[in-house]
Amino acid sequence: MNIKAFTVLASVFLSACGGATMTPAPKPVTSPKTPVAYMANPEASFSTVAKRVVPLAVTACREATTNTRCDFSVFVDNRYPEVVNAYQTQDRSGKPYIVFSVGLLNTARNEDELAFVLGHELAHHLAGHLQRQATSSQLGAILAGGVAAMMGGSNQTVEAVTRIGADVGARAYSKSHELEADKLGTLLALDAGYDPFKGAQFFTRIPDPGDTFLGTHPPNTARIDMVRSTMASVRK
Repeated sequence: MNIKAFTVLASVFLSACGGATMTPAPKPVTSPKTPVAYMANPEASFSTVAKRVVPLAVTACREATTNTRCDFSVFVDNRYPEVVNAYQTQDRSGKPYIVFSVGLLNTARNEDELAFVLGHELAHHLAGHLQRQATSSQLGAILAGGVAAMMGGSNQTVEAVTRIGADVGARAYSKSHELEADKLGTLLALDAGYDPFKGAQFFTRIPDPGDTFLGTHPPNTARIDMVRSTMASVRK
């Protein structure tokens, strides 16, 4: 596995991910061809951004009253240059990982965009979105499977309905989670000295999911509006 790790802070420990059970990554955006880098050295720029943004997330995490782990590891995945993707995940022990594809680094126009996307992914962990999504998925599966069983469905039907219920449950709060991460990510990027609104222009160049039923992401315009309103509230 050709994954390059960045040491973003001495207190942010890097550990091998071999053997760890990770949550699945979201569906990436695939470019028809390998993106040509806009910045002179995207990986160096990302390392600089990470060193400024991640410590703020570590501080916020440690100040929280939960038992959430704060030893973030940030990786750049070089395996598929045509994939534009970033996501937050964690292993079975709860250790958080932030993964950026090299395609995303090449697609970013400036460090502000990298800082905003990184802040967004860190925010998912700070807000406990993976745990909340897992709970919602489990509840959806239980409810849907229970209804199917009560209606006399076969074992096969109950199993199929349970899977659907789990998927619906997992998606139930995904849009609100994305907007919440956009809000907190805005604050992290701003505190690190970057321009989140300039960073959010990244959304103007990626496919817009629209406002589809049970879609996993809100419309791009809604996300830009969240950044704008968050910055306005801070400046007041």
